[in-house]
Amino acid sequence: MNTLTSIAPPLSLEEFFTFEDGTDTFYELENGELLSMPPESELNRRIASFLYAYFLKMGIGWQCLTMKTEVVVSGYGVTVRFPDLLVLSEALATAMAGATRSTIMPDMPPPRLVVEVVSPGKQNSDRDYRYKRAQYQARGIGEYWIVDPIAQQVTVLVLVDGLYEETVFQGEGAIASPLVNPLTATPPLTAAQLLHADESGNP
Repeated sequence: MNTLTSIAPPLSLEEFFTFEDGTDTFYELENGELLSMPPESELNRRIASFLYAYFLKMGIGWQCLTMKTEVVVSGYGVTVRFPDLLVLSEALATAMAGATRSTIMPDMPPPRLVVEVVSPGKQNSDRDYRYKRAQYQARGIGEYWIVDPIAQQVTVLVLVDGLYEETVFQGEGAIASPLVNPLTATPPLTAAQLLHADESGNP
């Protein structure tokens, strides 16, 4: 077990996995440095839970849906992210079966989709829109959704020839993506429905 007093940045992946500070604080690893993750707001939690239930209702198997699973990505140093929601491929779900830690390692297939719900503050916004975008793109993740309650928009990034192509959805615009398009949802999921998950009831 490693503690704050026994290690100094930059941390290796192994040091991060064995790190313990005696609290319930969650950490991401950003370029080898610990980044404490504050408790989620209730709105952010409800948005992620709403989307989880939506995907489940639309036929994505529960074994391919997960919240707060770690993803090891590339950066200037070792980086481990905690997306709010992930949709796994069948191959990835199989690769993770029986793992002692819910972590998507570099030698595993990438997730089909990651979702980040933006928290207030410029640092949080920059992290979701800039740094994670580049990292998830480099990791080969097919889709990255940025759900932004502050800007009242849902940005869908789809990997095309190694680069993300961006579409922004607002208001009653139906969210479209390679993952969602085949789902026969009636009515379709809209940006407003997702952004106001605390008011809209069941998906």
